[in-house]
Amino acid sequence: MWSAGRRWVRRERALLWCVLLAAWEAAWGQLRYSVPEEMPKGSFVGDVAKDLAMDLTALRDRGVRLLDRGRTQYFSLHGKTGHLVTAERIDREQLCRLVEKCVLRCEVIVEGEMKVYGIEVEITDINDNAPSFREAKTELKLTETTAPGWRFPLVEAQDPDVGRNSLQSYELSGDEHFSLAVQAGPGGEQRPELVLAKALDREEAAFHELVLRASDGGEPRRTGTARIRVSVLDANDNAPAFSQAEYTVRVAEDVPVGSVLVTVTATDADEGINGQVKYSFHKISDRASELFHLDAVTGEISLKNHMDFEEMSSHELEVQARDGGELFDRVKVTITVIDVNDNAPELIVSSALSEISEDASPGTVVALLHVQDRDSGLNGQVRCSIAENLPFRLEKSFEDYYRVVTARELDREEVSEYNVTVRASDGGSPPLRSSAVLALRVLDVNDNAPVFAEARYSARVPENNAAGALLLRVRARDADWGANARVRYRLWEGRVRGAPLSSYVSVQAETGALYALRSFDYEEVREVGLWVGAEDGGAPALSSNVSVRLEIVDENDNAPQVLYPPPAPAGSGSGSGWGSVSGWWSGVELWPRSAEPGSLVAKVVAVDADAGQNAWLSYELAKATEPGLFRVGLHSGEVRTARLPLARDAARQSLVVVVKDHGRPALSATATLRVVLGESVAELLSELGSAAAAAPGEPGGSLTRWLVLGPRRSPGEFLPPSELLRHASLSRVSALSPTCDL
Repeated sequence: MWSAGRRWVRRERALLWCVLLAAWEAAWGQLRYSVPEEMPKGSFVGDVAKDLAMDLTALRDRGVRLLDRGRTQYFSLHGKTGHLVTAERIDREQLCRLVEKCVLRCEVIVEGEMKVYGIEVEITDINDNAPSFREAKTELKLTETTAPGWRFPLVEAQDPDVGRNSLQSYELSGDEHFSLAVQAGPGGEQRPELVLAKALDREEAAFHELVLRASDGGEPRRTGTARIRVSVLDANDNAPAFSQAEYTVRVAEDVPVGSVLVTVTATDADEGINGQVKYSFHKISDRASELFHLDAVTGEISLKNHMDFEEMSSHELEVQARDGGELFDRVKVTITVIDVNDNAPELIVSSALSEISEDASPGTVVALLHVQDRDSGLNGQVRCSIAENLPFRLEKSFEDYYRVVTARELDREEVSEYNVTVRASDGGSPPLRSSAVLALRVLDVNDNAPVFAEARYSARVPENNAAGALLLRVRARDADWGANARVRYRLWEGRVRGAPLSSYVSVQAETGALYALRSFDYEEVREVGLWVGAEDGGAPALSSNVSVRLEIVDENDNAPQVLYPPPAPAGSGSGSGWGSVSGWWSGVELWPRSAEPGSLVAKVVAVDADAGQNAWLSYELAKATEPGLFRVGLHSGEVRTARLPLARDAARQSLVVVVKDHGRPALSATATLRVVLGESVAELLSELGSAAAAAPGEPGGSLTRWLVLGPRRSPGEFLPPSELLRHASLSRVSALSPTCDL
């Protein structure tokens, strides 16, 4: 009872020491725990949340997870409690063969902070294995002449447990002829030897049955037994002898299966069966027995399974050579495994972002990666790199962890997605490589204003257009994405001939189409200048403007207008124009009969409100009293005599001139000229008087007196009537006023 109490106190002290050690390590970013092997799945290992001083709510919000370094997941992190528990039953002997201290490592990753905390869990041994012998039965053959004190090494027992739970002692039971001696080996292991205590007598006993018992120091104690049968033979003078005191060989781990690694050789000077040597393994581990084969006749040790340096780098064997008379010799064989670069680096993405804003500051952590190589030396030294042309760089983090961070500002409009390849290369020759690809999408911010496709826009709009007609489209593109790239258009207000611009033109907000709200008249507005703005949907919004010039194109919608001769008043009638009072004084040209051919009689003057070829005018004589007497200039409108007037030509000539523009279709107007041919004022007055008399019933129809005004040659001297008439015609005197009486 007192002993049990002491054990309980020691256990409590050890537990307190482990807790204090774990708390001290947590302060330095490393947690250490211990747990016995063979614990059921879900067994408590340690309180990670408490040891890292993390609130349980923060534990869930920060995305804390566990990453085992090995290929098997031995532990898990309970999300609600923050406890580290076993993920499966752990067998220390299977996991850490021939390793005295079995330590498993894993990491806790806090994704929200991109931090890593290391955890070491020591798997402590329990006494779950009994000592065992590789051969449960052993047969020895001794001659009856063997002297007392002769020693025979026995097969050692194996116990995969460690410490007190491993092999502690041997016991021999049988008869008085044999005793047990235990020697200490180079590594401190116990080597049992069978000692002949009393001379043998074959005639007395041909066989001796012995039992060798091996015990460990666990609680409860476990034992294993091997039976030894000793046959008493006649004398054998010489024992086999190996050619070397020890065999050592270095073998690459990738040597092919079936290769002969080393040949041991022993000779025996005896003849016959006593000189025939056979080889066998005297001491070999379970793993070595799976790897190596010994030819009993030739002594060749060959490989029967692939070796792995990362599993075990050295094997020690003990080979025994025995002759037919049961004499033997033993030799140590050491096989050293040389590492080859047969493991590529393992690159694991522990935590990574899938998207990042383009305005993220340089140094933003994008991913956390873990790299390891199971090889050793240069073969296990790993270098990581990423392409230099990418806006990212690698930073060393905790132990074998790397962080991928932004090296400069990102631009989504330049590159919207990245596939960042992280490459890992070891130092082997040739080196082995592996890689991991990080897919990262760049999120847009509104850093680009809309840009119009053209620096300025212009369009030619025909006048008399229909209201609602499409004038042109302006287009602006925004290099951003989503709402930041959604462009809307608006018209900057202005004025046209005093009226608001918005009463003439409108713009469609979504498409940028400009429409006419009214019909344009070239004669009123020949050009409209305006500004269109484009604004994106970002917050805050960005905008730009572009100028638009609308040139109104003339159409032939105005006929020529005759300025001279002035048109006849309304109601004056048509025909020759000489039969009405209102017509005879309008557009009358006086011309002497003696005028030379080609003399200027009059000029028809017309204008057209249109422009361009729509306003180009041409003149032609459409009708005349004497068709061959006058001609009209095609482009000048000048009426000239084509020949000398004849006596038979009427004194009163009426000319109809057509004025036509060059539009399509062409528009025209007519002008009527009246020419009086005469050599004297009397003739002129006579013709004018008769023209007035021809219009009876109209006011002023009785015209008897005229005042003719003309230039003087000198003071007190007037021109003769013929010259006066000529000057009157050349001066474009179209009518003589009837309002002045003599």
